[in-house]
This record gives sequence, C-alpha cells and structure tokens, in this order.
Amino acid sequence: MPFSRSPISLEIPGGFTLGCNYWASHAGTAMWADWRPEMVREDLRRLAEQGLQTLRVFPLWPDFQPITQLRGCGGSPVEVRHGEAPLPEDEVGRAGVSRVMLARFGEFCDLAEAAGLRLIVGLITGWMSGRLCVPPALEGLDPITDARSIAWQIRFVRTLVTEHRGHAAIEAWDLGNECNCLGRAANREQAALWTATIANAIRAADPTRPVVSGMHSIATPVGGGTGGGNPWMIDDQAEFTDILTTHPYPYWVRHCRNDPVNTTRTALHATAETRFYADIGGKPCFAEEIGTMGPMVAGDDVSADFARTNLFSLWANDCRGFFWWCAHDQTELAHAPYDWNGVETELGLLRNDGTPKPVLREMAAFGGFLRGLPFKTLPPRRVEAACVLTHNSDDWAVAYGAFVLAKQAGLEIKFSHIQQAIPEAEVYLLPSLRGANAVPSRKWLELIKRVKAGATLYVSLGDGIVPHFNEVAGVELLTRSTARRTMDAVFGASGAAGVGVVRLPMTGAEDLRFVLRDAAAEVLATRTDTGGPVCWRRRLGAGTILVYAAPLEEGVTLTAGAFDDGAPAYRRVYAELVAAVKTARPEGRWLAKPDAPTVALTEHVREDGGRVIVAINHGAEAHSLEVSSLAGATLGEVWRGHVAAVGAGAGAAAGALRIKIAPFDAAVFGIRRG
Repeated sequence: MPFSRSPISLEIPGGFTLGCNYWASHAGTAMWADWRPEMVREDLRRLAEQGLQTLRVFPLWPDFQPITQLRGCGGSPVEVRHGEAPLPEDEVGRAGVSRVMLARFGEFCDLAEAAGLRLIVGLITGWMSGRLCVPPALEGLDPITDARSIAWQIRFVRTLVTEHRGHAAIEAWDLGNECNCLGRAANREQAALWTATIANAIRAADPTRPVVSGMHSIATPVGGGTGGGNPWMIDDQAEFTDILTTHPYPYWVRHCRNDPVNTTRTALHATAETRFYADIGGKPCFAEEIGTMGPMVAGDDVSADFARTNLFSLWANDCRGFFWWCAHDQTELAHAPYDWNGVETELGLLRNDGTPKPVLREMAAFGGFLRGLPFKTLPPRRVEAACVLTHNSDDWAVAYGAFVLAKQAGLEIKFSHIQQAIPEAEVYLLPSLRGANAVPSRKWLELIKRVKAGATLYVSLGDGIVPHFNEVAGVELLTRSTARRTMDAVFGASGAAGVGVVRLPMTGAEDLRFVLRDAAAEVLATRTDTGGPVCWRRRLGAGTILVYAAPLEEGVTLTAGAFDDGAPAYRRVYAELVAAVKTARPEGRWLAKPDAPTVALTEHVREDGGRVIVAINHGAEAHSLEVSSLAGATLGEVWRGHVAAVGAGAGAAAGALRIKIAPFDAAVFGIRRG
C-alpha cells in the first residue's frame, strides 16, 4: 500500500471524538484467530449507524507475532520460529510477524473505512481485561525491562505500522492497551525508556500520525520522585507521546468509589482526571476508556445518566473525547479473560442480539447535538485559577477534591506542579500542604511576590511547613500536634459564604492552633472548642492570602459521602476564595447564576467578545440558571435548555430569564454584547 500523509487530528464536529473500544462481537480477544469478516462488517455497521466516528482496536500481540523459541541442550536458545516453521527470510518474516494477520488487519481497516469509521490502533496489546498475552517465545520475560522482549516489540511495531501506514482509516497509533500493566518496571527511568523506545519506533515508520499514550493511572510528581511507588509519570508520557489518555472508571480508579455513579463527585471524576493529566502534561488528553462496569455497579438508565453528564462535561472542559468500554456484551464467550472476570461480560454498548443500550443512544444524541451547533469547536475556556500541587501529597486525591470544590464554587482551575514554572493566574491554590519540603523556598517567595502585585493565594494545611508563613499570613502558630478528635468550624455572618457549622475533614489533619497577630486579617471561621481561627484572609500588598487550617481537598476526597445531601457544605471555603477575588469577573459569570451547587459552568470566550456558556447539572434534580441582561450584554442563541421569563418577584433581576436544566443534563447558550 503506498505511503500517504494522514491528517493529525482526533476530532469530529464540535471538536470532540465519540468512540468506543472494539473487539468483535462473536469472539472478543479471539477475533483475529477466529476471523469472520461478515460478522465484523455487521458490528461496524451497527456502531456507525449510531453515530460513532472512531474505534480503538487491538492487534493481539501473540496472534500477530506468533514466535516460539526452540531450545537445545540444557535449554539454550537455538532458533526462533513460527511454531515448527522457520521464519520467512524477508523483512516481515525476520520480524516474526504473521502475514496472515497483517492481511486480516488490512481487511479490517477496509471494513472500517467502508463503514465511515476511523481507527486508533493499540499496538502492543499484551494486557487485556486481566490477562497477559505475549508471544510464546517471550513468556516469562518482563516486556517493559527485558531487552530481548523490547527488541521483538520494536520489530513488530515497525512492521505493522509500515504495512498499514497508508490506510486512510487509521487515525492514530496507540502504544498499546494499558502497557503499564504489562510488566513491573523497577523505576521511572525504565518506564520512560520503554515509552520512548516504542514511540520512536512508531514515528520512524509513520511520522504523520499522533502517538497516543494508552496508559491507565499514571502519576506525578513532575521532575522526580516515586509517585507513591508508581514509576509511570504523566510528564514522561507527555514528553514521548502526542496525546495523553485517562481510563476514568469509578470502580477502578483510587478514591472514586466513595459515591454512587450518579452523584456530583463521581460525575466530575472523568473530567477532573483528564484535565489533571492534560494540564500537568501540557498535551491534549481524552477519556480513552470509560464506563460504569456493568449492571452490578449501575443499571442501564443510571449508566445513561452517567454517560450524558460526562459527555457534556468532558466536551465543555476541553477533554478531547469519550470512548466507552466496550462495543459489545461478551456474556457468551468461554475463553479467558471472560471466564475469569465476571466484570468483563456485560459492558457493551450493544447487547448480544445487536440492540443498543441506553448509553449508546445517549452517545448518538450527543453526536447529533454537536453536529447541530454553528461552530466546530468550543471557543477557549476561561480559567482564573492555578491549582499548584506540591511535594509529598497524594496528588490525585488533592487534585480531585480541589476540582470538585472549585466547580461547586464557580471557580475554573488549571493544574500545575510546584516543580513546573508557576503559570500566570488571578488566583493560586496551594492545597493540602504536606511535609517540611512541600514548597521550595524560591517558589513560595515567587508566589508571595505575585500576591503583593495583586493575585489571590489560597493555602490549606496538612502537616506542611513553608517559610515565613506566620509573617505572611498575619498569625502566630501556638501549637501543633496530631488531631485527636473531630473539630467543628463556624463561619461568621460577615463571611461571603454565609453562616453555618462545617465539620472539618479530619483524615490526616493536624491540630493547628493559631492566634491572629495582624489587625488587617479577617477571621472567616473559628473553632468551636477554642475559638481560634480556622479560616481567615489577609490583605498582602495589592493582593490577598486566604488560609484554611486543615487539608480540605485531601479530606473531602478520602471521606465517603462528603458531597451527599446534608453533608457539610465544604464548598463554602472556596466560596470565600471566590469572594476574595477583586478583579473584574467576566460578563458570563455575572450573568449566569446557577441555583444549586450541582450545576457547574464553563465560559468560553469568542473572538468578538461574546461568550458561550455551558451549564451542566450533575445532580438528580432539575435546576435553573438565571441569566440577567446586565452590563450591555444579552442572551444569544440557546442550543440546549428550556428558557422561560422570570417574574418580578423577590430576587429576580430586571429582564432576567431562567434556563431550566434537566437532571444529569446541560444548557448551552450564548451571551453577546450590546
């Protein structure tokens, strides 16, 4: 097949890719050995007619490189063959690759193109749904660290990519399926070296298509450290690949099973994790595998609500795609891994009889919504705050908690790490500080300089220590010790967040006892036992510092039910942070006011100064969004949501309209100037 350039993109109208992970309905992982093109053709037709554009597909490694090591006296290696047959003496043969499988893969690409589907190809598919699948000659070798195994992987990748790089159906090359589960890299350098090796082998054969990471549950910190024992780092994947991936299953990702799947925190998980990877890595990122893990976790209708909310949330927050796991139920398959793992059998978009489940109907409807918009991609999302993650913390726990709290308070954040350059922002968050070296002194001083120039800095404290804190925060630390009991904080009536008792999340918290030493500091919340300050803000030069004396973000993530109805309104701390921001807020934020913390807004700035507002209801009750005609701006087109006039009752702004948002749904509308 002639070599031709394919566009480097991963998007459909709306700037977002809708797809799923695909194994043939009749065979699952045995599809290449049990090749039935007529059944594959029907699979693809059904998926395409529901509006899917892209499939992630898997050339199973031992099928495509079926090499066997023949041994002699004492087990010494003599020759690598295809079973008993010597390897053919051509380039494909010397790579140990099966020409039969290459031809089948080419036929599959033709079928996909005929159906109007594009493909992301997971190359080193040696790990699948709980089973390790490697060529017989390489069994017992660590695929990530063993040089012999890696050499054969390079040959396989080079051969398959070279043979099929000219096919128009192929959108991108993926390193493989969750290759961080293939072996046990002893250190970060080994994981990074494997990533660079496979990515470079792909690019050497095809420099025209993006290389997708394909990893699940990679880690920070940036620039060093162990990531809690995980050697697979976000910044290493970003350095060596073009597109990052998340597999944000609530059932599997740590800290994400604390709430049902149809609740606010879980509904924000995929977006929080995908933005976490994209912001830290500085590369586009999409939800490459997502799902609810079947009917013993969530019913069909609940899964549909989960899918709808995540579709809108990922799209609105510049997360580049939504790929369900997987295309078909696999209840009738008897081979491993399907007879090992009960969780793998009922995850499909299509039932065994080919009928679509509610999730697939939601995906089809969302694709239709995107195609009906007058713009191909959302304008850039406006972000005010930089959430800077620090040393020693459980970065994902802290990031997840901060993301949910910020969404509830109407604050848009981007993630950074203290090892990276501090980004420009109106607001900085240093959440849940841990350890004596949480923040390098030079970075702390840089942040304080920015506060004095007009920025707002929020700090929440675990057992972290930073230099000159008492002086900067206007307090004196009297004592600190391990917390021995639950403490309550009461927010004063003068606070923008209102009055109420908020129980501190005590997971990992210390008993920090402060007294204010600066008359300019304003106490926002006090302890009920000692009356000492728990939350306060202080002017510092032209800016403001706000402190919360507990690791709020880490605590809410680790606490089951922290966002349930009737739980303490932890978002009040972030509401105080928003109230401290003195810079002019954008029109969209002033004009669009949700009536519940389950409704989160993103604001997208058009070149003409207008805005596109996406308001997503992550809750099970309908809510409204008030849109007021103020400051020379008016409501523009409404692409989703029911609009009704607001009467002249108490609290209604002049000329206000109200947009109603159904449960687990969204409103999308424009605001234009004049």
